[in-house]
Amino acid sequence: MSGRLAFVSSTACLHHRTPPGHPEQPARIGTLLRHLGESGLDTYAERLQPRAAEEGALLRVHAPAHVDGLRRACAGGGGMLDEGDTFAVEESWQAALVAAGAVLTAVDAVCAGGVPAAFCGVRPPGHHAERDRPMGFCLFNSAAVGARYAQERHGQGRVAILDWDVHHGNGTQHIFEDDPDVLYCSLHQYPFYPGTGAREERGTGKGLGATVNIPLPAGTGEAAYLRAFDDEVLPALERFRPDLLIVSAGFDAHRDDPLGGMKLTEASFGAFTRRIRDVAPVVSVLEGGYHLDALARSVEAHLLALARREPGEGAAS
Repeated sequence: MSGRLAFVSSTACLHHRTPPGHPEQPARIGTLLRHLGESGLDTYAERLQPRAAEEGALLRVHAPAHVDGLRRACAGGGGMLDEGDTFAVEESWQAALVAAGAVLTAVDAVCAGGVPAAFCGVRPPGHHAERDRPMGFCLFNSAAVGARYAQERHGQGRVAILDWDVHHGNGTQHIFEDDPDVLYCSLHQYPFYPGTGAREERGTGKGLGATVNIPLPAGTGEAAYLRAFDDEVLPALERFRPDLLIVSAGFDAHRDDPLGGMKLTEASFGAFTRRIRDVAPVVSVLEGGYHLDALARSVEAHLLALARREPGEGAAS
């Protein structure tokens, strides 16, 4: 590897299909890849093809019944997997394995390959998937799979997961809520789907205090987010001293997003990234973001900040 930012993605993620009009659509990745190609991604990032996640890696965070149930559902043609909006088709099984495997590939690159940071441009997203069920567009919890893999394969004893998706990552919180060696920190619109993420939710048992929820009201803009980073997120990360930082990078708090009610811009996500990129080596994984153009611009700003380049430097000369 060259020491540049690693960008991990696969066209397998395009084959996970949802019903017409569903916001979590293949075009999220198609538009993102086109935009990044046109913006000169290859001038500052090394593209990596992800492997499919091994079943053992999934079982470190998911119940066997969840893994087997999703495999059987996809083999039977898919359909609705919960009572709301989480769908699958036959090809969703492979897409979900690749989405989780992309995070494993990124962890390998960062922890063993000398890469300072990596971004996984994959779908389906993951942070709502709980130990024993899919939920909220999410099949496997890719960030959680990557965190446990980093600990067990690469000896990263303390892993922090920072989640700035507009929705609270209930799945990630529940998987690690009693684990003192995984810090889960979330900034999210509240009260809002999925109904979790109150400030009082701080973890359980030995993990008490290793969950940090920062609920924000609808209409919150960049200035308030940055105050939250400076007053709460960064102090929590400094106290925890992570060996690895995984970002659940949702971009649906953008002001143009149809599912959120926040007022961020693409520049906001660059500002977030500049604040946290020196905390520890970073593995970032795409979560939400449903306005196609806003998503593409926001990811570009995030990647440029991870690569320590200024806006406008991404374009090929």
